[in-house]
Amino acid sequence: MASPVNIVVGSHVWVEDPVLAWIDGEVLQINGHDVHVRTTSGKKVVANVSKVFPKDTEAPPGGVDDMTRLSYLHEPGVLQNLAMRYELNEIYTYTGNILIAVNPFQRLPHLYDTHMMGQYKGAGFGELSPHVFAVADVAYRAMINEGKSNSILVSGESGAGKTETTKMLMRYLAYLGGRSGIEGRTVEQQVLESNPVLEAFGNAKTVRNNNSSRFGKFVEIQFDKNGRISGAAIRTYLLERSRVCQINTPERNYHCFYLLCAAPQEEKDKYKLESPESFHYLNQSKCFELDGVDDSLEYLATRRAMDIVGISEDEQEAIFRVVAAILHIGNIDFIKGQEIDSSAIKDDKSMFHLKTAAELLMCDAKGLEDALIKRVMVTPEEVITRTLDPASAIVSRDGLAKTLYSRLFDWLVEKINVSIGQDPNSKSLIGVLDIYGFESFKCNSFEQFCINFTNEKLQQHFNQHVFKMEQEEYTKEEINWSYIEFIDNQDVLDLIEKLQLQALMEP
Repeated sequence: MASPVNIVVGSHVWVEDPVLAWIDGEVLQINGHDVHVRTTSGKKVVANVSKVFPKDTEAPPGGVDDMTRLSYLHEPGVLQNLAMRYELNEIYTYTGNILIAVNPFQRLPHLYDTHMMGQYKGAGFGELSPHVFAVADVAYRAMINEGKSNSILVSGESGAGKTETTKMLMRYLAYLGGRSGIEGRTVEQQVLESNPVLEAFGNAKTVRNNNSSRFGKFVEIQFDKNGRISGAAIRTYLLERSRVCQINTPERNYHCFYLLCAAPQEEKDKYKLESPESFHYLNQSKCFELDGVDDSLEYLATRRAMDIVGISEDEQEAIFRVVAAILHIGNIDFIKGQEIDSSAIKDDKSMFHLKTAAELLMCDAKGLEDALIKRVMVTPEEVITRTLDPASAIVSRDGLAKTLYSRLFDWLVEKINVSIGQDPNSKSLIGVLDIYGFESFKCNSFEQFCINFTNEKLQQHFNQHVFKMEQEEYTKEEINWSYIEFIDNQDVLDLIEKLQLQALMEP
């Protein structure tokens, strides 16, 4: 962002600070492009004029609830406004028609009770304090009045509270368009009840978040002509498959692996499981437990959630057989075989895990072994079998584990959708997108690249509505104001999309 030019001696300004991000102070002198500032902490700093921003000394002490009303819509001004509201437990703030939520990291039940829902029902946008219910109400009213489907985008960094926000949106839509519970569980209840299952198999601890969604979720809430919920569907995408085989401290793999390792002893004996530390897919990280979470209780809660969404006992047994089999597959290791570029099972321990995985998957152990250490290529003329060296066999092993887990997750989502029930004759729908968060690791997988690319696309949507369209209006109306510069990654997105298109077109 470029700094406005009205910085003079005596101005109250914001300058960058390595600890606080931004700190306010008073301009002492200006030498060319260098601005000398005495901060409120008493420290004197020198900053380039492009990095110095004016402070609004007349801003209300509690901040403003719509940041388009700020005198200066720059980064320090926005952050200061959000911080002032956060101190008052005002976690929601508008920027035009976009809602910014700051995770309070505590329960605020009074914000989401039925009384609060009643207040926002039918209220005009902006009449009441900023709230996630207001966004849902606008989407619902527009759908009813205009007969158009709508979508609500929930985006942000990992740990920002996107999944919780999605739950609040669905609860409010259920309040507006839900049916009475006379005929058993309602559609909206079933959608919410599916969350524990999806979280057990699609969420994991990351650097930023103990319960981070590692997949994208688009929930379609379907409505009939009277505006009542008539069905729903959950669409998932971009499951982070690489996490199954590769994690770093202080992360964890998907929750379900640890839950099964903490199951009652008879369950663990049935699947021949030991502690998480004994499995390669889990012990690459030194983090095995989450603070304040009992995995044994979470296992039982997940089984109850499966009961509720209509997954039978036999199906649950099959699900956890696959989960256990993946752990055993990860413990199969290889050594060089007798032939050149061939492999063999390393030792008795690896053979035990191979046979156990085969038992759990109900397949032939020798067939599984051959599938791991050999590659079959089918040509029009013949079928060619090639042996794999140990490194290639490990790639084959991990590929099998990732594919098994991905197929299991897709099956779970399909099962949940059947249980919820879709309405093919629905008049319109409201979609809620819960995109999983932007993260940057020491070594980013291709999947993380795709996630971050998706988040950047959503950021462009934000830029378009908050900056570009707003500033175009000011330009059209010839209003004299300071143009706001913002980080625009559109050129990079265009480059990536053109490379994707080129790759698709190549033979």
